[in-house]
Amino acid sequence: MTKVKIKRGDSVIVTTGKNRGSKGEVLEVIKKEGKDPRVIVAGVNIVKKHVKPSAANPQGGIVEKEASIHISNVALVDENGKATKVAYKVEGDKKVRIAKSTGKEI
Repeated sequence: MTKVKIKRGDSVIVTTGKNRGSKGEVLEVIKKEGKDPRVIVAGVNIVKKHVKPSAANPQGGIVEKEASIHISNVALVDENGKATKVAYKVEGDKKVRIAKSTGKEI
């Protein structure tokens, strides 16, 4: 499996595709064996899904929800609001993530 440098709760920006430039928070990171990692970002890549009536949703109908995006199409946002790459640094016995553009801890 590939190393994932983006985690749940990170703020990211979409770098390519129809939602390019959109910013949001990562709701979920999806890692499956044999597949590339994907992320679900709040308010980005909204799709309409037809839902059958159920106990939770007795009306059914068309629901709008976020679909996943390939992890290579998003980048972490630094404190300046720009995309940055992620580096790792070992401080003592802890491994911390560093924003390459600013050099500060994420």
